[in-house]
Amino acid sequence: MSSSLKIGLGVVAAFVLLTLLHFQPWRHAQNSADSAIHTGPNAGARQELTVGFLPVTCHLTCCVTDYASHQSVTGTNFNSQLFHDFPTVAAAIKKKSIEATFMIVPLAMKLREQGVPVKICYLGHRDGSEIVVAKSDPAKSLRDLKGKTLAIPSPYSNQNLVLHELMHQQGMADTNVRVLPPPQMPTALAAHAIDGYFVGEPFCGKAEMDGTGRVLYYAKDVWPHFVSCALVVHEDLIKEHPDQVRDLVSGIARSGAWADGHRLEAAKIAAPMYRQDQKLLEYVLTQPKDRVSYSMLTPTDEDLQKIADAALAQKVLQKPCKVSDLVDREFIPKDIQPADIKTAAR
Repeated sequence: MSSSLKIGLGVVAAFVLLTLLHFQPWRHAQNSADSAIHTGPNAGARQELTVGFLPVTCHLTCCVTDYASHQSVTGTNFNSQLFHDFPTVAAAIKKKSIEATFMIVPLAMKLREQGVPVKICYLGHRDGSEIVVAKSDPAKSLRDLKGKTLAIPSPYSNQNLVLHELMHQQGMADTNVRVLPPPQMPTALAAHAIDGYFVGEPFCGKAEMDGTGRVLYYAKDVWPHFVSCALVVHEDLIKEHPDQVRDLVSGIARSGAWADGHRLEAAKIAAPMYRQDQKLLEYVLTQPKDRVSYSMLTPTDEDLQKIADAALAQKVLQKPCKVSDLVDREFIPKDIQPADIKTAAR
């Protein structure tokens, strides 16, 4: 090999290396879906299952169930896998790299429409979403934001459906709606890249605590008992390992009942898994207390049909969703008692 060729190859190799170091593609992969937070079965576990979640309070029971399964003797050890956006979650359950995850309900309906065999087995929480605007914005209604830019977490979110219904009611046609991953919304509002957003907690409370945003609408005031996310399970897991699904749904249900009465302790459990400030989670779980609810989480046909009808009307779905095919309530305990969870002193 000639000297000039060796030098040329060396320059190319150095350029490739520097490019990789600059862009760090491995970090982008981690930013979309982080590895399971906990691993290794507890002493009583016969099996383990990884469950996906985003760092939103609608998915908090995933973290509490993870914690409980590692602190007590249970049949299944649950490991939480942190995601940062919903398209990555959808891709993961499509290719079955995970078979159970929390997900926005209209997205689960869209996956079902596309032939992905998923079932809704439980809800994440009720309410817990707000429309936030800049603290300095004098807007008193959505109509006052006409012509401005609002962010939503996904076109396949109930936040998107409710926002467009409110826009229709208030005669708005030219508001710009864009999609942003929930963790980016408070920063975008503070930087004036957007004028407001509609998303689940804690990203509304984050803007309040930072002094950059305020709540314009609570979801519970425009859609009582608002539903954002649900526990979505692949049908293959239901068929092949119904005992795991039963353990999971029972754990989520009992964790929700516990979290409703132990909000500060729940914030302490979730904060390191969410990689967020514990004080932020404490704030959104208590200010006010009915901002987020972990009761009445059995999905009803009425809940899901209302969302499906709105999704069809707004062309998020292309054909009617058969709710009876989408929901599976078989694994929900008949008597939901709070989980027996012990946490260390704060």
